Amino acid sequence: QVQLVESGGGLVQPGGALRLSCTTSGRIFSIASMAWYRQAPGKQREWVATINPSGTTNYTDSLKGRFTISRDNARNTVYLQMNSLKPEDTAVYYCRAGTHQGNSWGQGTQVTVSS
Repeated sequence: QVQLVESGGGLVQPGGALRLSCTTSGRIFSIASMAWYRQAPGKQREWVATINPSGTTNYTDSLKGRFTISRDNARNTVYLQMNSLKPEDTAVYYCRAGTHQGNSWGQGTQVTVSS
């Protein structure tokens, strides 16, 4: 079982920023396509962004320009920088590691955008 540990969520005012982190084992991280998803109350989980082992990124169109995914291979960590946050960004954010053996998920971290 692959473990992913997320951190960085919290309460932030509209217009603010947060950076989420997700760490996993080096053996997995080096070969995994890492992604962030989110699930708002009453809604299905939705894909946010992906970064592959070589650093190529993809984003859901609605979040391009505000969210940035990156990875630090030395720290086995993937980040999600979220800027200009809006109340509709409120959700539980999940980290996913994808390899040829399947997907593993983190426990999620709550992000609440409210004044």
